[in-house]
Amino acid sequence: MKTPSPDTFSPAEKAWSSRREKAWSTRREKASSFWRPSAFRLLLSAFCLLLAAFFLSCGYHVAGRGDRLPPDIKTIAVPIFANQSSTFRIEQKLAAAITREFLERTKFQVTPNSAGADAVLKGAVKEVSRGVITYDLTTGRASSLQIQVMADVKLLDLHSNKVVYANPNFVFREEYQVSQTTSGLFEEDQAALDRLSRDVARTLVTDLLENF
Repeated sequence: MKTPSPDTFSPAEKAWSSRREKAWSTRREKASSFWRPSAFRLLLSAFCLLLAAFFLSCGYHVAGRGDRLPPDIKTIAVPIFANQSSTFRIEQKLAAAITREFLERTKFQVTPNSAGADAVLKGAVKEVSRGVITYDLTTGRASSLQIQVMADVKLLDLHSNKVVYANPNFVFREEYQVSQTTSGLFEEDQAALDRLSRDVARTLVTDLLENF
């Protein structure tokens, strides 16, 4: 089929064809300008990169607040936390677990007493709560629990007496399987408390270190 020449178009057809070409030309120009880097887009990209670099250098973490750890802090004291909960000896097990975490994961020296230390990690276990997730259909006993530990923690620079890390609402929450061979509560099972203390300590030290 032979395509008609534009010279054979009527005036109305020529006008419609011209409008269509102008419309397509305008669309092509808009599409081209959209993908062309503008000064605003370049500035916005630079700002986002600077913002990301700032947060990475500061160790931004929503769980706690931390400043730069002074280079003269070499020894951290980890005394036994205060225990405001009803869970017996959780404060002793937690202090021991935190000390182990620092020794295994960092180059800091750790001592239980603040005398001679450069900083002290103070804390209080505010609450240890549990909630049943599943039950054993045979015995009717809980087979899995969700344990939540709430604490108030801060790291104090003993040279400047400045708080370099603080989290008054530290929350640890984890699910645990309950042994069906023990008759006591989860909080009374020493092996379970040891495991809980290690998990809390690991999370707390990670939160503290990520702030620096």
